[in-house]
Amino acid sequence: MTTADAPIPLVDLRAAHAEVAEDVRAGFDRVLATGAYVKGPVVAGFEADYAAFSGVRHCVGAANGTDALELALRALALPAGGGVLLPANTFVATAEAVLRAGLRPVLVDADPEHLLIDPARAADALPAAVALLPVHLGGQLAPMRELLALAGDRPVIEDGAQSQGARQEGRSGLWGRIAATSFYPGKNLGAYGDAGAVLTDDDGLAAAVRLTGDHGSGRKYVHERFGFNSRMDELQAVVLRAKLRRLPAWNAARRAAAARYHELLAGVDALTLPSAGPGNEHVWHLYAVRVGRGRDEVLAALLAAGIGAGIHYPVPVHLQPAFREFGDGEGSFPVAERAARELLTLPLYPQITPAQQTRVAETLIKALARR
Repeated sequence: MTTADAPIPLVDLRAAHAEVAEDVRAGFDRVLATGAYVKGPVVAGFEADYAAFSGVRHCVGAANGTDALELALRALALPAGGGVLLPANTFVATAEAVLRAGLRPVLVDADPEHLLIDPARAADALPAAVALLPVHLGGQLAPMRELLALAGDRPVIEDGAQSQGARQEGRSGLWGRIAATSFYPGKNLGAYGDAGAVLTDDDGLAAAVRLTGDHGSGRKYVHERFGFNSRMDELQAVVLRAKLRRLPAWNAARRAAAARYHELLAGVDALTLPSAGPGNEHVWHLYAVRVGRGRDEVLAALLAAGIGAGIHYPVPVHLQPAFREFGDGEGSFPVAERAARELLTLPLYPQITPAQQTRVAETLIKALARR
């Protein structure tokens, strides 16, 4: 097999590792030499680094992004069983965290252009909500100014799992009172396993998150409140610190790759290309095009050609067996449902080459012509 026909992955984690391997190895050696694996200095250092990167006062590490969302929701002490507005077009973890925190998901459809939570639909559902949980999907922020105006006194919790480094009107991803993110390996800033974090400017919320995520304990064997075990470990923090130093350059490379796809696929009538919303500085966690018909056949053709395309997300939250009670079946959220039928995610990562992108685009155009 030649380089020209080598498989192109959806995300190339090995290429990212090659850039940080020396730093990670040295960091692992230091941790292993000290034996401090949990609640050690590397996690504290990463928390400080990521807080500074995000322009916030506090970053509290967690075991994963779903826990981070639950911790953020619990810290707000919302009324038990209260409704939390969130988009139907999201990964199921957003709704899981709401339920795990003793709250109720109130799903809202997406806007048809950017597939982010639709403020108009959120306004319709607002009477059923005690809080709003917008999702910064695909690498860009939801329309935060409109959502904050809509929320009034209701707290806004942001799901920033796909938006590390994204900005809107020059501001980072913390517009509301508290935000959560995931460092799952495939994220723009990914660990070598699961990890997550909560971001806030509120000292009290940060303290509550840290306490709850450490068994409700501020002192050993003294448990001040109900909690659970959700702590970032030192080895994941080593990886994240090494990658964080490169994240601005990696996000810039993602923007360049997205611009290249825009050029390569411009004028293809069968496709709707993704775009950034007003005021957004996109970080292109995903590059998902919309295929008008025959999406699954096109995906099969790409995979057969060695191109690791994918689908995010083929079944909306309200049509998942575990969450059907939160919608009214097919047709409840038509924009999210149409996106689930049409979206096709193309390979995009900082190390992707122009030649690889050209091959992806040419193969995609041929597959569209054969439908």
